Amino acid sequence: MKKFLVLVASVFMLQACDDGDIKLESFNFDTVAVQDCTSNDLIFKINGDEMLLINIPESEFPTEETPDGNPKIINITSNDQIIYRIYSGNVTQASICDLIPPATPIVEQEWNATGGTIEIITNTLFATDGVTQTGLTHNIRFINVNFSGASNSFSFTEYIFGNYEITF
Repeated sequence: MKKFLVLVASVFMLQACDDGDIKLESFNFDTVAVQDCTSNDLIFKINGDEMLLINIPESEFPTEETPDGNPKIINITSNDQIIYRIYSGNVTQASICDLIPPATPIVEQEWNATGGTIEIITNTLFATDGVTQTGLTHNIRFINVNFSGASNSFSFTEYIFGNYEITF
């Protein structure tokens, strides 16, 4: 009888367990291209109603190739930001690049990076002749980035943002 009561009590306790409705946020922008705004320093990726954006002054990007094994490291601060947003509908470039952003969609949730670094490896882009330099490609990775929002937080040990190209 004792075993039966322990079994019933265990089942009852497992049923009564509440996880607090914790929702772990994450994102996946692997298949979308990096875009930029010509009117400000924002570079971003859009995936439906989600946006992952980086706000770094253009002067932070290397103007020549970075040496092998020596990427440019930028600490995340209030001046060098990474922001993840979920909007009320599909997002477009106009949602953040226009001087007066459209009324919809609106930002429903936002997480700001509170720590970590941005790593940039820069390589030269060449024309099809293999000699003429046409621009630079900046491979951007996030290292040990922590995101914090109003209701929760999450982090990445490493996240590959993608390639941001600048043509001459």
